[in-house]
Amino acid sequence: MSNIRSTRVAEQMKKELGDILSRKIKDPRVGFVTVTDVRVTGDLQQAKVYITVLGTEEQKQDTLKGLTKANGFIRSEIGKRIRLRKTPEILFEFDETIERGNRIEHLLHEINDPSDG
Repeated sequence: MSNIRSTRVAEQMKKELGDILSRKIKDPRVGFVTVTDVRVTGDLQQAKVYITVLGTEEQKQDTLKGLTKANGFIRSEIGKRIRLRKTPEILFEFDETIERGNRIEHLLHEINDPSDG
């Protein structure tokens, strides 16, 4: 039962975080951020927020620093928007799946390209 609830909370958080990050965060370090996934623990105490950031490695790191600094504000906004006894602790992590997929696709293209032979 708690699995269904944590999934629902994660989906709601993903939607609200997208809005908060695009409209409410004024930190200039925070670039173009997309929330790709949110995973909430079964006890609803922690939420891992997976993000992708457009830009260089330095811009990505700056964005992560900005989000970490704004964590309290983001958490309070989530608390206002989603009715829970306790708002989950938010941990931001980069979602590497898109980059990994692009890298694999590039490698497969190199292997299958007959003109490189």
